[in-house]
Amino acid sequence: MTDILIVEDNREIAELLRDFLRAENYTVSLAETGEKALSLYEKYGARLVVLDIMLPGIDGFEVCRKIREQENTPILIVSAKDSKEDKLNGLILGADDYIEKPYDIDILLAKISGIFKRRYQSDTVVSGDLVLDKINRQVTKSGAPLQMTAKEFDLLLYMIENKGQALSKELLFNKIWGFDSFSEQQTLTVHIKWLREKIEEDTKNPKHILTVWGVGYRYEE
Repeated sequence: MTDILIVEDNREIAELLRDFLRAENYTVSLAETGEKALSLYEKYGARLVVLDIMLPGIDGFEVCRKIREQENTPILIVSAKDSKEDKLNGLILGADDYIEKPYDIDILLAKISGIFKRRYQSDTVVSGDLVLDKINRQVTKSGAPLQMTAKEFDLLLYMIENKGQALSKELLFNKIWGFDSFSEQQTLTVHIKWLREKIEEDTKNPKHILTVWGVGYRYEE
């Protein structure tokens, strides 16, 4: 998964920001249109999206809305559109912050660093009686250890980090196995079954990993 997806149609600005971020040891992808941004995001994911609003084709507001329909990935809007209405629209659509152009690169880097620290640097994730240790990649339920494969751990962690969101089967498969994997989507169904057997009290009436018919699955605490 890419650390940061920069969505910016000004190539010079995009490449300059990319170089600053790579110097901070982030992995970075670039997209100059909304359509390409959504395609890259669906295939590879991103831990943060830095998003311009004025783009050819699909604008940044629509990109923000579509990402928010699927996931809780942090979105940082960076735009020359500085009206109160534009800022409110971006925040209402689910952006985590809105910065005006031209911006101070040090301030932008500090905001990005803050997002990563708040969102990703915690060593554990807690969901009810489940505790996921991201360093040792171990899971306990009510204090008792659960045996999980690497893919089971990744799938459970991803669903918990996006709890409450209806996640499509295609999205889950691409994020956990990779869009170019030789596995088939049936693999996802099997792993969901295994996870339910490990964390649900009643696998026939699951309370946490719920099926969203015609879409995929949703995690609830």
